[in-house]
Formats: sequence, C-alpha cells, structure tokens
Amino acid sequence: MTERAEYQSELFQKGLSVRREVLGADYVDASLAKADDFTVAFQQLTTEFCWGQIWTRPGLPRKTRSMLNLAMLTALGKPAELRLHVKGALTNGVTREEIKEILLQTGIYCGVPACLEAFKVAAEVFAEVDAAKAG
Repeated sequence: MTERAEYQSELFQKGLSVRREVLGADYVDASLAKADDFTVAFQQLTTEFCWGQIWTRPGLPRKTRSMLNLAMLTALGKPAELRLHVKGALTNGVTREEIKEILLQTGIYCGVPACLEAFKVAAEVFAEVDAAKAG
C-alpha cells in the first residue's frame, strides 16, 4: 500500500497522519490499499490537500472542522461521507448533543429532507459506536 510513489511525499505523510487520527487507521489504510492505478491519484489528492494542507492549518481546531463538515455534508446530501464524518466528529470531541444541534440548524437552512437523512445516518453511527463499546 504505502510503497506507491504517490504516497511518498512529506505532505502526503502529514495528511495521512491526521486522516488516520480522525477517521481511524483501519478505514484509511483499507481505502489506500484498495486504490488502483486509476484511483490512486484521488487518494493522493485527498490525503495531501484535504488532510495535509487544510486539516493541519492552525486557524480552526479539529472539532470545529468536524462540525463544519457535518453541516456541509448534510447540506450537500452526502450520507456516505456524512457517516464517516459523524464518526470523525465523535473522535474530535463533538458531542452527540452538538451533532443534534448542527443537524437541526442545517434542517432550517438546507431543508427537512436533508436534515432527516442526516439524523438517520447519525443515529446509525451512534448505534454502531455503542455496540462496539459494549462488545
């Protein structure tokens, strides 16, 4: 996985560290391992620029970045990415109560259907997290 030339830059390694911390090493490593000659460029792009340049900037704490992502992904209607970032938000210290308030806020500005979908995704993630803690 990490032998690929695209994964060798300092910026990639910097982004990879943050990406693993927020999303979990198992998920990230599986994503990188699944990359083929076509999709490796996307893995490089997202790891270097999203995680290596933006998520490492000092202007906002990770918790705030996670909160923004939840609102934006809800607004965009991207439940698969929202699922991933609800987990990341919990990792970054966003509480369930804060997640609820973020989703309610997006419901007013982005519409009830987007809000409903986001609540369903968040509830599923909470159930998975609770089950993992219990088991």
